[in-house]
Amino acid sequence: MDKPRRKWAVILAVSAVIAGAACGRPGEKGAGRAEAPGSFALEEATVAGLQELMAAGKATSESIVARYLERIERIDRSGPALNSVIEVNPDALAIARELDRERREKGPRGPMHGIPVLVKDNIDTADGMETTAGSLALLGSKPARDAFVVEQLREAGAVILGKTNLSEWANFRSTRSTSGWSGRGGQTRNPYALDRNPSGSSSGSAAAVAASLAAVAVGTETDGSIVSPASACGVVGIKPTVGLVSRAGIVPIAHSQDTAGPMGRTVADAAALLGAMVGPDLDDPATAAAGVRMYRDYREFLVEGGLRGARIGVVRARSFNFAKRLDPILDGAVEAMRKAGAEIVDPVEIPTLGQTDDAEYEVLLYEFKADLEAYFAGRPGAAVRTLEELIAFNEKNAEREMPFFGQEILERAAKKGPLTDKAYVDALERCRDLMRAKGIDAVMAEHRLDALFMLTNGPAHVTDLVNGDSFSGSSSSPAAVAGYPTITLPAGWVHGLPVGVSFVGGAWTEPVLIRLAYGLERALGEAAGAEGGMRRAPRFLPTVELTWGRTSAK
Repeated sequence: MDKPRRKWAVILAVSAVIAGAACGRPGEKGAGRAEAPGSFALEEATVAGLQELMAAGKATSESIVARYLERIERIDRSGPALNSVIEVNPDALAIARELDRERREKGPRGPMHGIPVLVKDNIDTADGMETTAGSLALLGSKPARDAFVVEQLREAGAVILGKTNLSEWANFRSTRSTSGWSGRGGQTRNPYALDRNPSGSSSGSAAAVAASLAAVAVGTETDGSIVSPASACGVVGIKPTVGLVSRAGIVPIAHSQDTAGPMGRTVADAAALLGAMVGPDLDDPATAAAGVRMYRDYREFLVEGGLRGARIGVVRARSFNFAKRLDPILDGAVEAMRKAGAEIVDPVEIPTLGQTDDAEYEVLLYEFKADLEAYFAGRPGAAVRTLEELIAFNEKNAEREMPFFGQEILERAAKKGPLTDKAYVDALERCRDLMRAKGIDAVMAEHRLDALFMLTNGPAHVTDLVNGDSFSGSSSSPAAVAGYPTITLPAGWVHGLPVGVSFVGGAWTEPVLIRLAYGLERALGEAAGAEGGMRRAPRFLPTVELTWGRTSAK
């Protein structure tokens, strides 16, 4: 079926499913009271909540998918027009229907059975959707197979609902880039204030989850691309240890730092999705190092009193460039952890902080060229096969691909030699030595810590397609360069914009970080009198006006 016909087929199918249920609009009061399938509220719905609805016969996977598709059309394409979902799966309803049949006959496969999941548009899906990394250069060439992580999700019974927009080439194209913009998808908006940036590069995944266009989504990160948009959009994001989740079938930047990871509105949802993503993969040798450290269900680490007795070191480095007015958010989270029984070491310093910036950039340039061209070689029918050809494509299509910013990073990467070059080998060794043994490992050993704790990034900046991004602080690099795990969760608000905090641990400590994050989420919720921690649903405001000591919304 051609694309226009398939689009209308999906719309008609969604309409038929929704019309058969007496349901209110998602998010309206009382929308979840009726018993008929489809009569439930999607706003802030959790994975566990959706499973309960299906188990009780109040919803089916098909009706949930239909409702999400309707919400995407109403909120993402129309209304606020977030532009976070770049494409929906034309087969989603049929897949959900088959999973419903399987549930009736055999029971659910696990916690993700029938749950719709959005995946970032740099993750291969061998189905009716494109995989482009946001670039027009990859349109029309379909991957030969699913990415391993997509195979795992399908095996777990998840429904791949659609692809999310992103910063083109995962924000590795220009030093003047604007996060959330791609030549294929345009600009993604932040659901809390539409003129604010969602950060990136997993911009669409974060914005879509924040807006309840799906309960969970998959993002990818090289340095900050999961945790930064998660923080800016008020959701939970987990950047796993490199090797816990296979990178096979994911458009790369750099194999020494790349990883996919889950995003959800709660720690529990992110944990449920992570378990469906992990697994050893012969096509990604890094997964062999994980070994017995992989868990099929990370929900077992959602324990009561998870903060009690934990030793947590607070990193207050001004080199992260956070404004002092964000200190109360960090202080509030620290106090909540202390009251919940954690031992706080405040402050601690990562002794090598900031010493790997140049080396990291050198590593990324070298690996981007090698890894991307290796990916192109396995991509049937791609219009470009080398970095030089990609650069030429962008120049030829500059009106659509480069209306706002250029491609100087691509040009610098194209000049790099093989991964045997001494400059690369030395830079990689410097990164690993300074940020692992002499960095995170050293400070955690010195203070006998279970985790490091810090602000994730500042509130979302105004989207500026002329000057590019203007970040208000970021702490993602230490964990990213080390290849170690980090988890971010909402912890406070500045002028109505969410701000997140992060736990960082040593290699393969995802269970510890999930336990701590879950404990903090509950502790912050108790302090604020809200069950879901500091999480608040967005109101899709056009902007926030910052004035002397007060905030007004327009």
